[in-house]
Formats: sequence, C-alpha cells, structure tokens
Amino acid sequence: MSALPYIYRWDRQGRKGQPCEVLIRAKVMNSCLVRFADGYTMVTSRNALMKNKEATP
Repeated sequence: MSALPYIYRWDRQGRKGQPCEVLIRAKVMNSCLVRFADGYTMVTSRNALMKNKEATP
C-alpha cells in the first residue's frame, strides 16, 4: 500500500492519529469513506481528516 495521504484527527473508534486514505467523497453532509492501513473502513466527516505531511514528497 502506498503512503496514506491523510491523518484521522478525531478520537472515534480508537483511530486518532492513524494514517488513512479517502476512497469516496460526498458533497452531502461533507462525508467520506476512508480506509486505514489495516484495511478497516468507515464513513466519517471530512473535517476529521488532515493532510499527512510525512506522505508528501
């Protein structure tokens, strides 16, 4: 798996601070489907994400 471009910043389901990638973005309710490095997926707000500075060259 390539470098994950986002960090999950909310403390939900024990995932705070973990890198993730966005699979699907929706305009409705500012939501998105994210996948973490271990394969776990969840629907969350896009406000819960921030750029992963380590993933960008």
